[in-house]
Amino acid sequence: MTFFSDDLPETAFGEQPARANRARKAFGFTLLGLFLAGVLAASYLPTPYVIERPGPAFNVLGSSGNVPVITVSGAETYPTDGALDLLTVNLLGNPTQTPSWFDLFGAALDSSQNIVPLEEVFPPSTSTAQVDKQNALMFEDSQQQATAVALTALGYRYGKITYTAGFGDVSPAKKFLKTNDVIQTIDGKKVSGILGLRKLVQAAKGQPVTLTYLRKGTVHTATIKPFKDKETGTYRLGVYVGTKYDFPINVQLQLQDVGGPSGGTMFALGIYDKLTPGSLTGGQLIAGTGTIDETGNVGIIGGIRQKLYGAVRSGATWFLAPAGNCNEVVGHVPAGLTVVSVKTFSDALAAVKQIGSTKSAAGLPTCSK
Repeated sequence: MTFFSDDLPETAFGEQPARANRARKAFGFTLLGLFLAGVLAASYLPTPYVIERPGPAFNVLGSSGNVPVITVSGAETYPTDGALDLLTVNLLGNPTQTPSWFDLFGAALDSSQNIVPLEEVFPPSTSTAQVDKQNALMFEDSQQQATAVALTALGYRYGKITYTAGFGDVSPAKKFLKTNDVIQTIDGKKVSGILGLRKLVQAAKGQPVTLTYLRKGTVHTATIKPFKDKETGTYRLGVYVGTKYDFPINVQLQLQDVGGPSGGTMFALGIYDKLTPGSLTGGQLIAGTGTIDETGNVGIIGGIRQKLYGAVRSGATWFLAPAGNCNEVVGHVPAGLTVVSVKTFSDALAAVKQIGSTKSAAGLPTCSK
Protein backbone atom coordinates (compact mmCIF):
# COMPACT_ATOMS: atom_id res chain seq x y z
CA MET A 1 0.00 0.00 0.00
CA THR A 2 1.33 3.39 -0.93
CA PHE A 3 0.25 6.75 0.41
CA PHE A 4 1.90 8.94 -2.23
CA SER A 5 2.23 8.48 -5.94
CA ASP A 6 5.67 8.23 -7.40
CA ASP A 7 4.32 10.11 -10.42
CA LEU A 8 3.77 13.43 -8.62
CA PRO A 9 6.21 16.21 -9.62
CA GLU A 10 8.97 17.07 -7.23
CA THR A 11 7.45 20.45 -6.43
CA ALA A 12 4.19 19.07 -5.16
CA PHE A 13 5.38 18.92 -1.55
CA GLY A 14 7.34 22.25 -1.62
CA GLU A 15 4.72 24.75 -2.80
CA GLN A 16 2.73 24.94 0.47
CA PRO A 17 5.77 25.62 2.72
CA ALA A 18 7.06 28.19 0.24
CA ARG A 19 3.77 30.03 0.23
CA ALA A 20 3.70 29.89 4.04
CA ASN A 21 7.21 31.33 4.21
CA ARG A 22 6.26 34.16 1.85
CA ALA A 23 3.16 34.88 3.95
CA ARG A 24 5.19 34.97 7.15
CA LYS A 25 7.73 37.31 5.54
CA ALA A 26 4.98 39.59 4.30
CA PHE A 27 3.37 39.64 7.77
CA GLY A 28 6.76 40.34 9.34
CA PHE A 29 7.45 43.23 6.98
CA THR A 30 3.97 44.60 7.72
CA LEU A 31 4.61 44.49 11.46
CA LEU A 32 8.02 46.09 10.96
CA GLY A 33 6.43 48.81 8.84
CA LEU A 34 3.77 49.47 11.48
CA PHE A 35 6.45 49.58 14.19
CA LEU A 36 8.60 52.02 12.22
CA ALA A 37 5.52 54.13 11.50
CA GLY A 38 4.79 54.16 15.24
CA VAL A 39 8.37 55.16 15.99
CA LEU A 40 8.19 58.00 13.48
CA ALA A 41 4.83 59.11 14.87
CA ALA A 42 6.17 59.04 18.43
CA SER A 43 9.20 61.04 17.31
CA TYR A 44 7.55 63.71 15.20
CA LEU A 45 3.85 64.02 15.97
CA PRO A 46 3.15 67.02 18.25
CA THR A 47 2.00 66.38 21.81
CA PRO A 48 -0.20 68.65 23.97
CA TYR A 49 2.28 68.73 26.84
CA VAL A 50 5.52 70.24 28.10
CA ILE A 51 7.91 68.74 30.65
CA GLU A 52 9.25 70.45 33.78
CA ARG A 53 12.75 69.31 34.75
CA PRO A 54 15.19 70.36 37.49
CA GLY A 55 17.18 73.35 36.27
CA PRO A 56 20.51 74.76 37.41
CA ALA A 57 21.04 76.24 40.86
CA PHE A 58 22.58 79.69 41.27
CA ASN A 59 24.38 80.67 44.45
CA VAL A 60 23.26 84.26 44.99
CA LEU A 61 26.32 84.81 47.21
CA GLY A 62 28.61 83.87 44.35
CA SER A 63 29.00 84.56 40.64
CA SER A 64 27.31 83.57 37.41
CA GLY A 65 29.44 83.71 34.26
CA ASN A 66 32.26 85.40 36.22
CA VAL A 67 29.89 88.20 37.22
CA PRO A 68 28.79 88.53 40.87
CA VAL A 69 25.08 87.74 41.22
CA ILE A 70 24.71 90.52 43.81
CA THR A 71 26.66 93.77 43.57
CA VAL A 72 26.17 96.59 46.08
CA SER A 73 27.50 100.14 45.92
CA GLY A 74 26.89 103.02 48.30
CA ALA A 75 27.13 100.86 51.43
CA GLU A 76 29.74 98.67 53.12
CA THR A 77 29.58 94.96 52.24
CA TYR A 78 31.07 91.97 54.02
CA PRO A 79 32.60 88.62 52.99
CA THR A 80 30.30 85.60 52.91
CA ASP A 81 30.72 81.86 52.54
CA GLY A 82 28.57 78.78 52.08
CA ALA A 83 25.75 79.05 49.56
CA LEU A 84 22.23 80.40 49.22
CA ASP A 85 21.07 78.57 46.11
CA LEU A 86 18.32 80.02 43.96
CA LEU A 87 16.66 77.12 42.14
CA THR A 88 15.21 76.98 38.66
CA VAL A 89 13.08 74.71 36.50
CA ASN A 90 13.90 73.88 32.90
CA LEU A 91 10.97 73.60 30.52
CA LEU A 92 11.15 71.11 27.66
CA GLY A 93 8.80 72.20 24.88
CA ASN A 94 6.86 75.19 23.61
CA PRO A 95 3.88 75.70 21.28
CA THR A 96 6.04 75.32 18.15
CA GLN A 97 8.08 72.33 19.34
CA THR A 98 6.54 70.04 21.93
CA PRO A 99 8.24 67.01 23.54
CA SER A 100 8.01 63.68 21.73
CA TRP A 101 5.97 60.78 23.08
CA PHE A 102 9.29 59.12 23.91
CA ASP A 103 10.19 62.16 26.03
CA LEU A 104 6.85 61.97 27.81
CA PHE A 105 7.27 58.24 28.47
CA GLY A 106 10.69 58.86 30.01
CA ALA A 107 9.36 61.75 32.10
CA ALA A 108 6.51 59.60 33.42
CA LEU A 109 9.09 57.15 34.80
CA ASP A 110 11.26 59.87 36.39
CA SER A 111 10.02 61.31 39.70
CA SER A 112 12.15 64.43 39.19
CA GLN A 113 10.17 65.41 36.07
CA ASN A 114 6.61 66.64 35.70
CA ILE A 115 4.32 66.51 32.65
CA VAL A 116 2.16 69.63 32.30
CA PRO A 117 -0.56 70.43 29.75
CA LEU A 118 0.78 72.87 27.18
CA GLU A 119 -2.05 75.37 27.68
CA GLU A 120 -1.23 75.75 31.40
CA VAL A 121 2.15 77.24 30.52
CA PHE A 122 1.31 78.79 27.16
CA PRO A 123 -2.38 79.79 27.13
CA PRO A 124 -3.79 79.80 23.58
CA SER A 125 -4.56 83.52 23.89
CA THR A 126 -0.93 84.30 24.79
CA SER A 127 2.10 84.06 22.52
CA THR A 128 5.46 82.63 23.57
CA ALA A 129 6.95 86.12 23.28
CA GLN A 130 4.29 87.47 25.64
CA VAL A 131 4.97 84.70 28.17
CA ASP A 132 8.71 85.45 27.99
CA LYS A 133 8.09 89.17 28.44
CA GLN A 134 5.80 88.60 31.40
CA ASN A 135 8.34 86.28 33.03
CA ALA A 136 11.09 88.86 32.51
CA LEU A 137 8.97 91.59 34.08
CA MET A 138 8.08 89.37 37.05
CA PHE A 139 11.75 88.52 37.50
CA GLU A 140 12.69 92.19 37.48
CA ASP A 141 9.87 92.98 39.91
CA SER A 142 10.93 90.14 42.25
CA GLN A 143 14.45 91.55 42.37
CA GLN A 144 13.14 94.95 43.34
CA GLN A 145 10.81 93.49 45.96
CA ALA A 146 13.67 91.41 47.38
CA THR A 147 15.88 94.48 47.64
CA ALA A 148 13.06 96.37 49.35
CA VAL A 149 12.54 93.57 51.90
CA ALA A 150 16.24 93.26 52.73
CA LEU A 151 16.77 97.02 53.07
CA THR A 152 13.65 97.38 55.20
CA ALA A 153 14.96 94.67 57.53
CA LEU A 154 18.19 96.67 57.80
CA GLY A 155 16.40 99.91 58.61
CA TYR A 156 16.62 101.69 55.24
CA ARG A 157 13.77 103.84 53.86
CA TYR A 158 12.90 104.42 50.19
CA GLY A 159 10.23 105.57 47.74
CA LYS A 160 8.65 103.67 44.82
CA ILE A 161 6.27 103.81 41.87
CA THR A 162 4.35 101.17 39.87
CA TYR A 163 4.18 101.87 36.14
CA THR A 164 2.71 100.39 32.97
CA ALA A 165 5.32 98.53 30.91
CA GLY A 166 3.11 97.28 28.06
CA PHE A 167 -0.20 95.69 27.11
CA GLY A 168 -1.48 92.23 26.19
CA ASP A 169 -3.38 91.35 23.01
CA VAL A 170 -6.61 91.61 25.02
CA SER A 171 -6.45 94.72 27.17
CA PRO A 172 -9.43 96.76 28.40
CA ALA A 173 -6.87 99.02 30.09
CA LYS A 174 -5.23 100.01 26.81
CA LYS A 175 -8.14 102.35 26.04
CA PHE A 176 -7.16 104.50 29.03
CA LEU A 177 -3.54 103.86 29.95
CA LYS A 178 -0.29 104.48 28.11
CA THR A 179 3.19 103.04 28.62
CA ASN A 180 5.00 104.61 31.61
CA ASP A 181 1.81 105.80 33.31
CA VAL A 182 2.25 105.56 37.08
CA ILE A 183 -0.57 103.50 38.65
CA GLN A 184 -1.31 104.89 42.08
CA THR A 185 -4.47 103.21 43.41
CA ILE A 186 -7.15 100.65 42.53
CA ASP A 187 -10.50 101.27 44.22
CA GLY A 188 -8.78 103.63 46.60
CA LYS A 189 -6.11 101.14 47.69
CA LYS A 190 -2.44 101.77 47.01
CA VAL A 191 -0.89 99.56 44.34
CA SER A 192 2.33 97.79 45.34
CA GLY A 193 3.99 96.09 42.39
CA ILE A 194 2.64 93.47 40.02
CA LEU A 195 1.57 91.03 42.75
CA GLY A 196 -0.25 93.79 44.63
CA LEU A 197 -2.02 94.91 41.47
CA ARG A 198 -3.15 91.34 40.75
CA LYS A 199 -4.56 90.92 44.25
CA LEU A 200 -6.59 94.11 44.00
CA VAL A 201 -7.98 93.16 40.58
CA GLN A 202 -8.93 89.67 41.81
CA ALA A 203 -10.60 91.16 44.89
CA ALA A 204 -13.10 92.95 42.63
CA LYS A 205 -14.30 89.55 41.30
CA GLY A 206 -14.86 90.83 37.79
CA GLN A 207 -16.57 94.08 38.71
CA PRO A 208 -15.24 97.36 37.24
CA VAL A 209 -12.30 98.82 39.14
CA THR A 210 -11.37 102.48 39.42
CA LEU A 211 -7.73 103.37 38.79
CA THR A 212 -5.95 106.58 39.56
CA TYR A 213 -2.77 107.08 37.57
CA LEU A 214 -0.20 109.78 36.98
CA ARG A 215 0.81 110.87 33.47
CA LYS A 216 3.38 113.63 33.02
CA GLY A 217 2.57 115.11 36.43
CA THR A 218 -1.23 115.05 36.00
CA VAL A 219 -3.51 112.68 37.92
CA HIS A 220 -6.14 110.82 35.87
CA THR A 221 -8.97 108.47 36.82
CA ALA A 222 -10.42 105.59 34.79
CA THR A 223 -13.02 102.90 35.49
CA ILE A 224 -12.08 99.63 33.78
CA LYS A 225 -13.89 96.29 33.72
CA PRO A 226 -11.43 93.37 33.93
CA PHE A 227 -11.85 90.39 31.62
CA LYS A 228 -11.77 86.78 32.77
CA ASP A 229 -8.97 84.70 31.31
CA LYS A 230 -10.65 81.48 30.12
CA GLU A 231 -7.49 79.46 30.59
CA THR A 232 -6.54 80.52 34.13
CA GLY A 233 -9.92 81.66 35.48
CA THR A 234 -8.35 84.87 36.80
CA TYR A 235 -9.41 88.45 36.13
CA ARG A 236 -7.01 90.65 34.20
CA LEU A 237 -6.63 94.21 32.96
CA GLY A 238 -4.30 93.11 30.17
CA VAL A 239 -1.49 95.38 31.30
CA TYR A 240 2.14 94.58 32.13
CA VAL A 241 3.48 96.56 35.06
CA GLY A 242 6.87 97.24 36.55
CA THR A 243 8.02 98.79 39.81
CA LYS A 244 10.67 101.46 40.18
CA TYR A 245 12.20 102.10 43.59
CA ASP A 246 14.26 105.01 44.84
CA PHE A 247 16.68 103.10 47.05
CA PRO A 248 19.35 104.95 49.06
CA ILE A 249 21.97 102.43 47.91
CA ASN A 250 22.49 100.71 44.57
CA VAL A 251 21.85 96.95 44.46
CA GLN A 252 22.41 95.14 41.16
CA LEU A 253 21.25 91.56 40.64
CA GLN A 254 22.66 89.70 37.64
CA LEU A 255 21.34 86.37 36.33
CA GLN A 256 21.03 85.45 32.68
CA ASP A 257 18.19 83.39 31.18
CA VAL A 258 16.18 83.24 34.40
CA GLY A 259 12.60 84.47 34.56
CA GLY A 260 9.62 84.54 36.88
CA PRO A 261 9.25 85.72 40.49
CA SER A 262 10.24 82.58 42.44
CA GLY A 263 13.78 83.71 43.33
CA GLY A 264 12.65 86.63 45.47
CA THR A 265 13.19 85.04 48.88
CA MET A 266 16.73 83.85 48.12
CA PHE A 267 17.67 87.22 46.61
CA ALA A 268 16.46 88.98 49.77
CA LEU A 269 18.52 86.65 51.98
CA GLY A 270 21.59 87.14 49.79
CA ILE A 271 21.35 90.94 49.90
CA TYR A 272 20.90 90.87 53.67
CA ASP A 273 23.95 88.60 54.06
CA LYS A 274 26.12 90.86 51.89
CA LEU A 275 25.20 93.91 53.96
CA THR A 276 25.76 92.37 57.41
CA PRO A 277 29.00 91.30 59.13
CA GLY A 278 29.77 87.61 59.39
CA SER A 279 28.51 84.60 57.47
CA LEU A 280 24.75 84.07 57.59
CA THR A 281 25.03 80.47 56.38
CA GLY A 282 27.95 79.40 58.58
CA GLY A 283 29.42 77.70 55.53
CA GLN A 284 26.32 75.56 54.94
CA LEU A 285 24.79 74.95 51.49
CA ILE A 286 21.20 76.12 51.78
CA ALA A 287 18.80 76.10 48.84
CA GLY A 288 15.33 77.56 48.62
CA THR A 289 12.58 79.14 46.64
CA GLY A 290 9.54 81.39 47.01
CA THR A 291 8.18 84.67 45.75
CA ILE A 292 8.35 87.63 48.07
CA ASP A 293 6.41 90.86 48.30
CA GLU A 294 7.47 94.14 49.81
CA THR A 295 5.91 93.28 53.16
CA GLY A 296 8.05 90.13 53.38
CA ASN A 297 5.41 87.49 52.68
CA VAL A 298 6.79 84.36 51.00
CA GLY A 299 4.47 83.10 48.26
CA ILE A 300 3.91 79.79 46.50
CA ILE A 301 5.78 78.83 43.35
CA GLY A 302 5.52 76.28 40.55
CA GLY A 303 7.79 73.28 40.05
CA ILE A 304 8.53 72.74 43.74
CA ARG A 305 9.29 69.02 43.30
CA GLN A 306 11.74 69.69 40.48
CA LYS A 307 13.45 72.26 42.69
CA LEU A 308 13.79 69.75 45.51
CA TYR A 309 15.76 67.48 43.17
CA GLY A 310 17.68 70.46 41.83
CA ALA A 311 18.74 71.31 45.38
CA VAL A 312 20.15 67.82 45.97
CA ARG A 313 22.00 67.91 42.65
CA SER A 314 23.60 71.22 43.64
CA GLY A 315 24.91 69.66 46.85
CA ALA A 316 22.53 71.42 49.25
CA THR A 317 21.40 69.64 52.41
CA TRP A 318 18.89 72.28 53.54
CA PHE A 319 15.85 73.61 51.66
CA LEU A 320 13.56 76.56 52.39
CA ALA A 321 10.06 75.90 51.00
CA PRO A 322 7.07 78.25 50.95
CA ALA A 323 4.49 77.05 53.47
CA GLY A 324 1.86 77.28 50.74
CA ASN A 325 3.69 74.56 48.77
CA CYS A 326 3.86 72.05 51.63
CA ASN A 327 1.08 69.88 50.20
CA GLU A 328 3.33 69.24 47.18
CA VAL A 329 6.44 68.67 49.29
CA VAL A 330 5.17 65.99 51.68
CA GLY A 331 6.17 62.54 50.45
CA HIS A 332 8.45 63.90 47.73
CA VAL A 333 11.58 64.98 49.61
CA PRO A 334 14.74 63.38 48.17
CA ALA A 335 17.03 61.56 50.56
CA GLY A 336 19.61 63.74 52.28
CA LEU A 337 17.55 66.95 52.16
CA THR A 338 15.99 68.67 55.18
CA VAL A 339 13.04 70.94 54.31
CA VAL A 340 12.06 73.95 56.42
CA SER A 341 8.69 75.63 55.86
CA VAL A 342 8.68 79.46 55.74
CA LYS A 343 5.85 81.97 55.52
CA THR A 344 7.77 85.24 55.73
CA PHE A 345 11.23 86.69 55.18
CA SER A 346 11.63 86.77 58.96
CA ASP A 347 10.98 83.00 59.04
CA ALA A 348 13.53 82.40 56.29
CA LEU A 349 16.13 84.63 57.96
CA ALA A 350 15.66 82.93 61.33
CA ALA A 351 15.98 79.49 59.70
CA VAL A 352 19.22 80.36 57.90
CA LYS A 353 20.68 81.92 61.05
CA GLN A 354 19.89 78.79 63.10
CA ILE A 355 21.19 76.38 60.46
CA GLY A 356 24.32 78.49 60.01
CA SER A 357 25.10 78.66 63.72
CA THR A 358 23.97 75.22 64.95
CA LYS A 359 24.00 73.05 61.80
CA SER A 360 20.54 71.91 62.88
CA ALA A 361 16.91 72.57 61.93
CA ALA A 362 15.60 71.30 65.26
CA GLY A 363 12.45 73.17 66.28
CA LEU A 364 11.99 74.86 62.91
CA PRO A 365 8.64 74.33 61.10
CA THR A 366 8.57 71.55 58.53
CA CYS A 367 6.11 70.46 55.86
CA SER A 368 3.83 67.76 57.24
CA LYS A 369 0.39 66.32 56.51
